[in-house]
Amino acid sequence: MINTKTNDLILRTMTLLISFILLGFSVYIFLAGHNAPGGGFVGGLMTSAAIVLMYMAYGYEAVNKILPVNYRFLIGLGLLIAALTAAGSFLFGQPFLSQTFDYFHFPVFGEVELATATLFDIGVFFTVVGISLTIVLSISEDQ
Repeated sequence: MINTKTNDLILRTMTLLISFILLGFSVYIFLAGHNAPGGGFVGGLMTSAAIVLMYMAYGYEAVNKILPVNYRFLIGLGLLIAALTAAGSFLFGQPFLSQTFDYFHFPVFGEVELATATLFDIGVFFTVVGISLTIVLSISEDQ
């Protein structure tokens, strides 16, 4: 079982900093993944690493109070989003997993390119986070 009552001040303090860096870099990798290596898979792995670090530093009960997520539901949601996005191209007479993009103007951000591949990556992201944390937490329950 994951350590539920730790008094390691250094671990807890560094976890805040490291988790913030990991989550920030995860967002960057997710958004840069369409033009460079990365995307939903690598971003999901980095997010999972940050959450596992929080579980190790703060314990199962504390993290579940802050982050009440059913990771098995997250797996299903991610698979559903990815499958619907991939099959959505059939509605437009395109092959499976075809993607399209366009530029939109937002008041604060200006001209932004939005692609259907981003929706697919969100599904992959949710699936990877859900599977990773389900496996790690399942293994930790047996200890």
